[in-house]
Amino acid sequence: MPISWNEIRDRAFAFMREWETENSEDAEAKSFLDGFFNVFGVSRRRVATFEKHIKTIDGKSGYIDLIWPGVLLIEQKSRGKDLDLAHNQAKGYFPGLADCDLPRYILVSDFARFRLYDLETGEKHEFNLSELHKNIKLFGFMAGYQTQVLKPEDPANIKAAELMGRLHDHLKATGYTGHHLEVYLVRLLFMLFAEDTSIFERGQFRDYITQKTAEDGHDLGLHLNALFHVLNTPEDQRQTTLDEHLAAFPYVNGRLFEEPISPASFNFMMRVILLDCCGLDWSRISPAIFGSLFQSVMDPDSRRDLGAHYTTEQNILKLIRPLFLDALWEEFKKARKQRKKLVDFHKKLSRLKFLDPACGCGNFLVIAYRELRLLEIEVLREIHKDRFHGFLDVSPHIWMDVDQFYGIEIEDFPAQIAQVALWMTDHQMNMRVSEEFGQYFRRLPLEKSPNIIHGNALRMDWANIVEPKSLSYILGNPPFGGAKYQGEAQKHDVEMVFNGARNTGLLDYVACWYRKSVDYMAKNHAIRSAFVSTNSITQGEQPGVLWPDLFNRGARINFAHRTFQWTSEARGKAAVHCVIIGFALEDEKKKWIFDYETPKSEPRAISASTINPYLVDGPSITLANREKPICDAPEIGIGNKPIDGGNYLFTPEEKAEFIKKEPAAKKWFHRWIGADEFLNGYERWCLWLGDCPYSELKRMPEVMKRVEAVKRFRLASKSAPTRKLAEEPKRFHVENMPKRAYLVIPEVSSERRKYIPVGFIKPNTLASNLLKIIPNAKLYHFGVLSSTMHMAWVRAVCGRLKSDYRYSVGIVYNNFPWPNPTEKQRVAIEGAAQEVLDARAKYPDDTLADLYNPLVTPSQLVRAHRKLDRAVDAAYGLRKFNGDPSRVAFLFQLYGRILSPLSL
Repeated sequence: MPISWNEIRDRAFAFMREWETENSEDAEAKSFLDGFFNVFGVSRRRVATFEKHIKTIDGKSGYIDLIWPGVLLIEQKSRGKDLDLAHNQAKGYFPGLADCDLPRYILVSDFARFRLYDLETGEKHEFNLSELHKNIKLFGFMAGYQTQVLKPEDPANIKAAELMGRLHDHLKATGYTGHHLEVYLVRLLFMLFAEDTSIFERGQFRDYITQKTAEDGHDLGLHLNALFHVLNTPEDQRQTTLDEHLAAFPYVNGRLFEEPISPASFNFMMRVILLDCCGLDWSRISPAIFGSLFQSVMDPDSRRDLGAHYTTEQNILKLIRPLFLDALWEEFKKARKQRKKLVDFHKKLSRLKFLDPACGCGNFLVIAYRELRLLEIEVLREIHKDRFHGFLDVSPHIWMDVDQFYGIEIEDFPAQIAQVALWMTDHQMNMRVSEEFGQYFRRLPLEKSPNIIHGNALRMDWANIVEPKSLSYILGNPPFGGAKYQGEAQKHDVEMVFNGARNTGLLDYVACWYRKSVDYMAKNHAIRSAFVSTNSITQGEQPGVLWPDLFNRGARINFAHRTFQWTSEARGKAAVHCVIIGFALEDEKKKWIFDYETPKSEPRAISASTINPYLVDGPSITLANREKPICDAPEIGIGNKPIDGGNYLFTPEEKAEFIKKEPAAKKWFHRWIGADEFLNGYERWCLWLGDCPYSELKRMPEVMKRVEAVKRFRLASKSAPTRKLAEEPKRFHVENMPKRAYLVIPEVSSERRKYIPVGFIKPNTLASNLLKIIPNAKLYHFGVLSSTMHMAWVRAVCGRLKSDYRYSVGIVYNNFPWPNPTEKQRVAIEGAAQEVLDARAKYPDDTLADLYNPLVTPSQLVRAHRKLDRAVDAAYGLRKFNGDPSRVAFLFQLYGRILSPLSL
């Protein structure tokens, strides 16, 4: 067990007095280094080798003065010798060392001076022997006090996961599979972490493997199972004849090594891989993300994108800060000058309980626990600041523990990882406490455990896991599961959770966790909850299904992150557009919306009075899927839908070739335009035969072949309505062909565009069903629909295809609150709208996609749109809005007044 910093300092003084007057000619390096190791409570003979023979970089033989494999290399010189040469000599030994033996630190000394190199950070520290007592914390890695600044993107995380993945593959290939393999790997993970973080002696696990097992690995599995048994047995209950190497391991408990599992058989390569794992510095591993990386190595497909499957700490903090962490820090700052209040606050921290009902590998619980332990250290620093380094025993003052955290996970392996990850985090925080307070602190044996339950959270009564009256917060990142991608079991879960509510087949799977949480919170209104979710539960049709159900049960939204990109730092990273929603059965006085200019931007906090299902400051109402507009606006519809198997559609080349064969068909061709053609200027043609008399049709054999092909295509469909359409094969499923110019809106448009390009189309051009068409639209309607005001509405309420806007008739257009302009305002809008069309016309060779690319939009078009925005804003009665949130809040207020003029 590490000794205290106070004792280390005393030993440093004694070491300095012994050697500062020593004549360098008489100085004996071995005695000097033994004494130096003793300063930090380390037996040099146990961990390090003196005068190790090795081949140097130039192929010659040499002797390393001292090597602590994987940790430290020391090169000792006579007093006054050049330390630069000593450093170069030390680096020259590296080619002769195995990768797992390469040290992180090099120490060179001439008995009077020390120079320490950290090869990972590039830092160099130099001081005299007389200053050793001032620099002892540089050697925390020797004393067992070293704390790491954990970086999620640290390559060590991925390297460790890859090595564990290789070991997994080798074990699985030998037939060691299933639950036993998963338990085995989790135990190895704990032991690797333990020997680099002072739970075990430094290098103790590695030394046991190298010294007690055969190089061919045949007996390694038996030795590991013996070690598992020892780690699960209290020291006073072990056999007195136990091998001394085994007996030196501490009792762990925590049920981690309790379950009997069959021994695994190793070979030479598997032993090498395990030793390579030992060669990594596991104190650098972040429990917050390693669990997810570790889990992903079990799936070869996931492993190709290793690192794309973990949740970044930054994103987790976006949830836990507004849910509880910010408020707790604020409470601490208010209490920090009053000791009694601080003690009461500390008690409050120790009573908090957290539940992640879809915890996976425990990422959210790990980060929450880590942040709360850091806060506890600050509390203790304030409470005991007068005797901060004077504790005889720090353990009674650490009240937070892992048993405050609960999780439910449907898969067994990540549930086990979550438990170990919390223990790892607990120990890392204990190391931080040791460093802060000057007294070594560890919790061993493990007396308390995280409460991680393996099972389907949607089919459990959460009250059986943690009593509602004692729970403080529910949090996490449940599985998203879009309605179209749910399996039968998931669909059954949705039906069961919502208990026959209407239209729940539209909901994403994540919605179930909202309903379960609200039902659970009904037993304790003080509980606060927050989930990461797909943004689709705040867009399109889903808000009208989910949120009335939750609001009717008393739920309120207290904070929200609007759409942002949820991603990792790894190559091949998976980018998902998400929201975070904090909700409870009690209103918070302060509500916050975190808005993003783009999904990749940093959030901007906006104070709100009410947060509605679309995550804007507005009335808590949802939009119905309407058949007609709520305002005096022209009706909108979809374009033509052939269901023809492509037989009636032609490229220009295909059309020309067809007309060569069938000249009489020329008059039946019409320009065909869908969203892609409209935006990118592609030319396509359609053979429209709905008005073609049969007498004329039968004289065109090539056309008849197309008609017959369409009939066969429809008859082959599994859909009865489509088979019914085969009775009239020359007609479309949906026919919408205005007799005069009409306005079109692309159904899908890029999120990068500030405006969805809309435009007028001539009547002889047929629009596909990928365009929304407004037959009776005027220039005024074009102007309003092309405005920032309308776009703010679109961005807030439309559904999405991936991240692109998906414009809908029933939700977006028919619910849009149009302005009620004066004649003068209408004329101003029409004039500005015409200027937009004129600006476009100046660039006949550019497509709409080109013109509305935000990087290259012509300045004349930008100015025209700004003028149009001012005209439209004026028609709404306001001159200036502070971004989309204020616009959408205004529109929802207007929406409410339009629907309920007497109640608002």
